[in-house]
Amino acid sequence: MSVTQADILTAMSKVMDPELHIDLVKAGMVKDVRVSGDTAKLKIELTTPACPMKGKIQADAEAALKAVPGLKSFDIEWGAQVRAAGGGMPAGALLPQVKNIILVGAGKGGVGKSTVAVNLATALAQHGAKVGLLDADFYGPSVPLMTGLGDKRPVSPDGKSLNPLEAHGLKVMSIGFLVEADQALIWRGPMLHGALMQLVRDVNWGELDYLVLDLPPGTGDVALTLSQSIRAAGAVLVTTPQDVALADVVRAKQMFDKVHIPVLGIVENMSQFVCPNCSHITPIFNHGGGRKAAQMFGIPFLGEIPLDLKVRESGDSGVPVVVSAKDSPEAKAFQEVARNIAGRVSAQSIKSVPLPVMQAR
Repeated sequence: MSVTQADILTAMSKVMDPELHIDLVKAGMVKDVRVSGDTAKLKIELTTPACPMKGKIQADAEAALKAVPGLKSFDIEWGAQVRAAGGGMPAGALLPQVKNIILVGAGKGGVGKSTVAVNLATALAQHGAKVGLLDADFYGPSVPLMTGLGDKRPVSPDGKSLNPLEAHGLKVMSIGFLVEADQALIWRGPMLHGALMQLVRDVNWGELDYLVLDLPPGTGDVALTLSQSIRAAGAVLVTTPQDVALADVVRAKQMFDKVHIPVLGIVENMSQFVCPNCSHITPIFNHGGGRKAAQMFGIPFLGEIPLDLKVRESGDSGVPVVVSAKDSPEAKAFQEVARNIAGRVSAQSIKSVPLPVMQAR
């Protein structure tokens, strides 16, 4: 019995992406199918290099191919192509070369939002994505310190635009690079809006799969300006477990709902303290509140980050924990959160992009 391309596509159409809830063929993920006698070669192109379900997809694809009558051997090449949420950038968009903008916000300060943003962006870059990080927290720009770029200054090649700085595989920009470290920013709404739009519009970001924006805490001018001026793939809400922090998450969620930005999910930071000496777990700020809030809103719970000294030390030293201690439980927790967020962004893109169907030749 001879095997055809149609047989391979039929087999792949039975394999579902668990995150996207669509089969690989309809999702346009099956490429370059070649059949020669009883052997086959094909490429499966995931929607993100940080795909959280690659292991499951690979196992299911191999099982489906083994069930094809007459097929004795096969070779799967794996790749990834990040897609733009919202069906691509419209004409006149502020950032036409950026596929997905991810907002990282919190209803209140002190929950480690910037730590999550920096490690999220770095983790996505470690997976092979092209990533930028924009520090939009004008009143407390901490990204320069946390990326080790505090003493650097961006240059302007043409006197009109700025080249972002680079660290840990990221392109980075912050208002902190443009003002003195001890200078307080006392700006009203219109000034904030103008400066913020310059950082978004007049930076040479180049082609990016993801631009992570570290928002200021709360639901004030900067958060609203960004939310209404750019086309974001979605927002990530950061909280700590205690009730007082979760009450502010409600307000942040309501703000994003009002400006029609999907909330990708909730991250619980400082989740539990694990004693480095005896491994005893202490829920200093309570535990499980982030998961409870996610269930209440009907949105994904993206993961929990333990409270550990090395996370703070890594931030202060300018080397994110996913780089400085990549095998630690904390780094692995950030990696899991990054994969979950990438999966949610892919799900948003699948909802809005017409899906190609590969025909057998």
